[in-house]
Formats: sequence, structure tokens, C-alpha cells
Amino acid sequence: MRPFELPDFYVPHPARINPHLEGARTHTKAWARDMGMLDPGLGVWDERLLDAMDYGLMCAYTHPDATAPELDLITDWYVWVFFFDDHFLEIFKRSRDMAGAKEYLGRLPSFMPVRDDGTAVPPEPANPVERGLADLWARTVPGMSADWRVRFAESTANLLNESLWELANIDAGRVANPMEYIEMRRRVGGAPWSANLVEHAVGAEVPARVAGARPLLVLRDAFSDAVHLRNDLFSYQREVEEEGELSNGVLVLERFLGLPTQEAADAVNDLLTSRLHQFENTVVTELPPLFEEHGLDPGERLAVLAYVKGLQDWQSGGHEWHMRSSRYMNDSAEAGSGWVLGGPTGLGTSSAQVRLAAGLLGPGGVRSFTHVPYEPVEPLPHPRIFPSEMRLSPHLDRARRESLEWAELMGFYDPVPQVPGPGLWTADKNAGFDFALCSAAIDPEVSAVELTLSAQWLTWGTYGDDYFPAVFGPVGGRPGDLAGARACHERLGAFMPLEPGTEAPPDPVNPVERALGDLWARTAPTMPIDDRRSFRAAVESMTESWLWELANHMQNRIPDPVDYMEMRRRTFGSDLTRALTRLSHGLRLPEEVYRSRTFLGLENAAADVAFLVNDIVSYQKEIQFEGELHNCVLVVRSFFDCDVHRAAEIVVDLMESRLRQFEHLAAVELPVLFDDHDLGRADREALEGYVTGMRTWMAAVHLWHDRTRRYDESELTYPPGSGWTLGGLGGPGLPGGSWGRAHPVHSIAGAMRRAVV
Repeated sequence: MRPFELPDFYVPHPARINPHLEGARTHTKAWARDMGMLDPGLGVWDERLLDAMDYGLMCAYTHPDATAPELDLITDWYVWVFFFDDHFLEIFKRSRDMAGAKEYLGRLPSFMPVRDDGTAVPPEPANPVERGLADLWARTVPGMSADWRVRFAESTANLLNESLWELANIDAGRVANPMEYIEMRRRVGGAPWSANLVEHAVGAEVPARVAGARPLLVLRDAFSDAVHLRNDLFSYQREVEEEGELSNGVLVLERFLGLPTQEAADAVNDLLTSRLHQFENTVVTELPPLFEEHGLDPGERLAVLAYVKGLQDWQSGGHEWHMRSSRYMNDSAEAGSGWVLGGPTGLGTSSAQVRLAAGLLGPGGVRSFTHVPYEPVEPLPHPRIFPSEMRLSPHLDRARRESLEWAELMGFYDPVPQVPGPGLWTADKNAGFDFALCSAAIDPEVSAVELTLSAQWLTWGTYGDDYFPAVFGPVGGRPGDLAGARACHERLGAFMPLEPGTEAPPDPVNPVERALGDLWARTAPTMPIDDRRSFRAAVESMTESWLWELANHMQNRIPDPVDYMEMRRRTFGSDLTRALTRLSHGLRLPEEVYRSRTFLGLENAAADVAFLVNDIVSYQKEIQFEGELHNCVLVVRSFFDCDVHRAAEIVVDLMESRLRQFEHLAAVELPVLFDDHDLGRADREALEGYVTGMRTWMAAVHLWHDRTRRYDESELTYPPGSGWTLGGLGGPGLPGGSWGRAHPVHSIAGAMRRAVV
């Protein structure tokens, strides 16, 4: 009995098939036999099973333009990766052999030498997985750049190593929360690895200087999420009901939202559709500015577009293969979408059966552009997940006084030429914001000078977040000035020189520049150059994220849920948090520790807890008084098409689940991280202190939201130039910008212990 009926899928591009299919089928069967994958003694695959799964058909659909030799190579890679998955299941998942799994996985990177200087000699392969990887690596990397090799080796290692995460969850009977699942599925699910192979298949590498830029990362991640979520729908019966697997998006939403299986499957399909719309929006709105900003030449632009086309082909072709492969539950799709076994077989016929209109009108589609700003709403109850009292610094009153005086000196209360009215802030409003309170709770033991500097950083971040949309956003009938905002963002780097004293910064032209220059001069000089560089990159990550908010406002577009969560960490200042807290706790760890699943999971979970508190408390301020689009309650309302109370419940549940994940990582996985990386006592204590600091930061953010007047209805007014008054619409009003989010940066004060002379 089928657990659910497969939904109608949004497949915007027709699938095509490679004419070299039969050659790939013949070649890859012989290759799999040569590698030992069909050995009866393994009990994993036989020839009949390999034929039925038909990876040649999959690759012919997903790479329709590849040459015959390239299609053979790509097909061998997919046979290898699926064999690895089934081999790992048979040998380690069923037996719960964690120690054996670690030893097995630990050998595989040695078969992927990034350098071709002959210094790295792989060991003798001991099983079909090792034998296949050694053969494939040698056939794949010649002719590819060192940058591509590094990226491909990393994505392959992630794909292999994160199988341990699935194994650990199965052993503990633990189902991930939705954000944890999305993030981890990218590492263990293989689609980022597939995206790297697309570059090889189309013969066009993404230029190294833009490979890490937001648009390319979003394209990769949106592609990956859609591939994984589609696979989860087709593989639910096999994975969950037959194999006892817990890493499946349908199961995740069943458990998290308390939905029946069919409704959970429909919700997964909605998220898949939204991710496809995110992909399309990024191509249209973010690639052209990226090309100009980085000065890509025509050949480089064509390479990026070939890569985009390759990802689109993979998406549509992957869907076609899922409709046919015996590996998955697809007979319901054939029955429900006009398909029967042996029925229509023309190219793209599956796509012709889907309801494109439903995809266009669903989450991420037209509905995301129809929000009417300044909707009257009620404030939401404050979440209660931390103690209401905390120890505060004895220097709080002094920090309050001095940070208010500093804000006036920097010009935060002065009129802004581009904005009607007396100014964005007043001294009284800033006193009610009380950023010094947040700093005093974050680190109550720092000196008075350090505490004041911490409060000033919080003040600057929030003023800057208010300033950008007020000056550059689409308010009061103007179209918005994204180019001007980008120029303002780019100028800020000049006020954060890496070598103080070598080059004088320009004269500041606004309070944001003036205050940043002052803070940098008092914060950075005593930092080592590497710390200074990462600190500046963190500040720029936050200010660049304000451009993303502006771009969405200019489109009147409620963001995709996954893109929102990941970008919200940046708009909230989490990258800045990350840079400063590592300094404050003396973290000087190997880079692979910072990139580990456990470390990133702790940081991302803490950031999510903090900004979700903000989104709930600031809901009325942002939605009614600011015309805001970037609030998780609104994003959830739009995605699920539900009322505000249900949306708020989901957001609170997500916040609480992220907190539980944080504690799970700290209690269960942090000790494993210590052992895996052989960290000494000093490093372990520093990392444990860092985790304690994150707990304190989350609680301090919660306390500050309870006590600040920033979100009190009595304090709120419509933004200057919005055309709105407390009595209603007073003139032409368009969506406003991100007018007011605090950026409490945890442990800034602690980081300043070394930075303040």
C-alpha cells in the first residue's frame, strides 16, 4: 500500500535525453562488474538490480548534451555514489557499526589527491568503493583547475562523511528539525556534488572569483534542495518504511508539523516548488549585477550560463528518471498524472502532465509578490524559553550614558537629507532601545570601557540597518536605489583599513561611515592581521545582506523560506558574531573544525534562536508600521497560506527545536568533535567556553527583547516618506525597507578585551 499519492510537480523545463544512452548503459555495467560492485558475496547489487535502477537513463536525462565519453564517465560516477550509499547501508547502517564506519570513511579522501605533483600516492583499494573512486578520480580531474578540484573533493568528502550523521540519528531514533535537515541534506544528499559534476559535463567551470559569491551559492543550494526534496518524495516508501531511514523531508515535516503523511508530502512539494522559484529569481535578478560587479568577460559569462543550463537540465532530467526507475515509488505518479507503464515515452511528456499553473501560483510564485504592506496587525506574545533575569554588568549605567552621547556625536539624531522629517532617531528613542542592556547581559564581567564599546557596536549596526532602507529603499513613491546602496556598502570597507595608518580613510559623508570609522579605530589595531581581515569580512557580510533586503523590497517579494533563514543570520549580524566570539574565547583551531558539521550547527542554531525571538517580538512593528517583508512569521504565513496565529506557533516551534538541537550538539556531538580532531585540553576548554558564551548570548537577546521599548506599540510610528499616518494612508505609499532590527552581537565585549588599549 502506498503511503501517499505523489503530488503534481512543478517542472518548468522539458526534459531531453542524450543520444548516447545505450552506450552508457553497456559501458557502466561492465565498469561496475570490473570494480567488484556486482560481486554476489557482497550482497549489495546484482546485474538485474543494476539494470532495473538504470543509472544510464538517469544520466542521459540529466546530462542530455554530454559527449559519449563524458556520459560514460558521469554515469560511472553515479553508479559509484549509489553503490556507496547502498554498501554503507548494508555494512554499517544496519549493524550500527559507528567505529567501523569511521574507519571506512577515513580512508576515502586518500583516493582524491587534489595536487597532481605525484607526491600523494593512494593506498591499495580494499573494496569496490575505494577501487571505483580511485579510477574515477584519475579519469576526472585532468584538465580541471585546482579550484575546481578543491571544491569537488570537498563536496565528495561531505557526501561520504555525513553518512555518519544519518547513522547517528538512526541509532538515537532522532528526526532532525526542518532547518537542520535542509542544511545536512545538502552535505549528505549529494546534489552539491552533482552541481560540481555539471561543470565537468558541460565543459565550463564557474570562474573561481565568483564561485563563492551569494548568487552562485544560492543557485547551487536551491538546485540541491529541489533535487533532494524530490528524491524524498519518491523514496519515502523505500527509505522510511523499508529501510528505517529517518533522514527524509516528508518524515521531518510529519513530525515537526504534526501532519498526516499526505499533507506532509504536499508541504514538501510546496517547498520544492519554492526552491525552484528561488533558482529562477536568482538567475534573472542577481546574475546580471554579479557579472558587472566582477567584470566577467564574455567567455566567463557564457561559462556561468552554461552551468545554469546544466543545472536546469539536471533538475528536469532527474524528475524524468524518478518517474521510471525501479528504485523509487513512481507507479502512483504514473496513475495520477496520466502515466501508465509502457505509456507515453516522448521527451518531456512527464513535464507536460504537471500543472504548471499550480507551480506558478504556489509558494515562491506569484503569491510571494502580492503582499500589501502596512497591514494592521496585533503584537504577538513574547516567547518564554529563557530565564527572565540575568546577571548584568555593574557598568551598565555608564555604558548607557556614554553610548547615547557617542550616538549624538556621530550624528545619529541629525536630519537625513534623503528622508523627510527631523531624523531617523532621537535621543529619547535611542535611550528606549537600550542596547547597553544587551551588552551588559552578554558579558557582565568586562570593563566599563569594553562594555561601552560593545554597546556602541550594537547601536551602529542597528542604525545602519535603519539607514539603508530609509535612504535607498522604495518609499514615498520613489523606485529605490540599489546601485546607490551598493556604492554605500562598498565605501564602508575604506573605513576598516587592514593596516591602520598606511592609508587614511576618506572623509565620512554620513553617520554610518563616521561611526564605523570611529569604532574600527578603537577596535581593530591590536588584532592580529588575520583576525582583522575576518572581522572586516564579517561586517561587510552584514552590510551586504541589507542589499538583499532592498532588492526584495524593490520586487515586493516575500522571500523563499530557506533563503530567508540563511540570509537572516547575516542581516542579524551572525557573521560578525562569529568573528568576534572566536576572538573573545581565544579560539585558534584548525580550519576543518570551523567547517565541521558540529561547529556550524552550533553557530547556526544559536543564530536562528536569536533572530526568531526578534521576528516574533518585532512582528507588529515590522509588518504594520514599516511595510516589512523580512519577518519569519510573515514568510511562514505566505508559504503555508495560514493565519498569523498558526504561523507564529510554527515559528516558536522552530525556535525551540533549534535550541534543542543546540543542546544536543553541545552534549552529544561536541565531545566527538574533540576526539575526531584530537584537540588538546586548552582548545577543548576554549571551545566549551565559546559554547557557554553562545548560550549566554541567546538568553541576553531574549532578555533585551523583553525590556527594550523598541517594539512597544506606543513608541511606533510610520516611517518618514511612507505616506502613512496613524489614521491611515496619507499619500502614495510603497513597501518600506528593513527599518529596524537590532543586531545584538554576542561576546563583542569579550572580544574587545584584546582590542581595547
